Amino acid sequence: MKPFIVLLVLFVSMVGTASSCSTSDNDTVANEPLILNESPPNNAPIMSNKIKITVHSQTFIASLVDTNSAKNFKEKLPMTISMTELNGNEKYYTLAENIPTQSSNPGTIQNGDLMLYGSNTLVLFYKTFSTSYSYTKLGSIDDASGLASALGSGNVTVTFEMQ
Repeated sequence: MKPFIVLLVLFVSMVGTASSCSTSDNDTVANEPLILNESPPNNAPIMSNKIKITVHSQTFIASLVDTNSAKNFKEKLPMTISMTELNGNEKYYTLAENIPTQSSNPGTIQNGDLMLYGSNTLVLFYKTFSTSYSYTKLGSIDDASGLASALGSGNVTVTFEMQ
């Protein structure tokens, strides 16, 4: 019987102590939401819309647009490809897999535009010109000065990777 009384006294004292620690109605802590995890887990990917495009020893930074097409392209990075010269204004590469498209006619292609022609032809433009063709825009180089000279007049190896 003695151990029962000791346990009962301990229990009553614990309940009394716990109730004296409760917050009053004026305390702001009681009104704030409970946050269990403020930061993402270490394995959560950091989503960036910036990529590096390297031609020979020159690196260009490009900003991708926020579309499913650009996200799908980003999932394929890094990639080093041999791009083929076309029309004196662009380099292209046929991807092994299709990318979802949202093609439209931009009217004018800008130097540094990165686009898809069809669903699997990656195109990097290095001159500004008018067009009647439809493309899916993936992004564009932030500062395209020097891009034309870096790409040159023939086929070229280009590396695309996350910044």
